[in-house]
Amino acid sequence: MTEDRAGPKATGPRLRFATLDAENWADLQQLFEARGGPHYCWCMAWRWMPSKDRKDKAAKKAALKERVAEGVPIGILGYIADRPVAWCSVGPRSSFRRLAGGDIGAADEAVWSIVCFFVSRPHRQQGLTGQLIRYAIDYARSRGADAIEAYPVERSSTSYRFMGYTDRFEQAGFTCTGKAGKHRKVMRLQLR
Repeated sequence: MTEDRAGPKATGPRLRFATLDAENWADLQQLFEARGGPHYCWCMAWRWMPSKDRKDKAAKKAALKERVAEGVPIGILGYIADRPVAWCSVGPRSSFRRLAGGDIGAADEAVWSIVCFFVSRPHRQQGLTGQLIRYAIDYARSRGADAIEAYPVERSSTSYRFMGYTDRFEQAGFTCTGKAGKHRKVMRLQLR
């Protein structure tokens, strides 16, 4: 595990964090393949991959694992004791596709994006998303990001809830800079 520290105290348990790498790939696999986990998407919805593979779970898993092996920043895992219970996809905005309504594959490397969350069912509604956001900010800053964006929705939204809620990002200091489609907001936090 490359980075490992506890987040600030929240309403629920305090998480220990690690950036996803080849050493803890099995932890992500355990979290995603557990009952209710996002094994159908493997966090590839906003990452580029050939359209012929977009509906193939095994191809998505292999594509994500390949990026991890190449050292591409993919995201962070949250642990309680030694058990992975939470995930946040965060990385350079240029490693994603069409987050803000247009093709931004050539975006500035100094802007990072938070694109999704997953918290295992027994640990939801305990403030863990807030801890994930705070650590994602620290992680992006430590890797040289000048700014970080997110694309959350209002709590009343019936879609894209896996991208987080606007109020959580407002609590972390993000401000709304626009819209990305019908439901998603573009929220940004300047880091430098």
